[in-house]
Amino acid sequence: MNFNALVQAMTPDTYEKLSEAVATGRWADGNPMSEAQRAHSLQLVMAYQAQVLKSNELFTIGANGQMVHKSKAELKKQFETQPSIARFSHDDL
Repeated sequence: MNFNALVQAMTPDTYEKLSEAVATGRWADGNPMSEAQRAHSLQLVMAYQAQVLKSNELFTIGANGQMVHKSKAELKKQFETQPSIARFSHDDL
């Protein structure tokens, strides 16, 4: 099976588990990942983000294969459009 076929066959659950393992450096059972396992898993996570998720979230790989970078203005606009749960003034806290 080639790399692209492996990425396309990956389930969302597998992606989440690999992503968490890469972030923590440990498998779900607590065993540490070897450097080779972490490097290969990171490649799979990045390829999945680019090919399947086509993510435009910051710190992911976009559909073009490049890391997604956003300006401060773009980030501010993104977060302004999301509804707030609650807003407090400094004196309320």
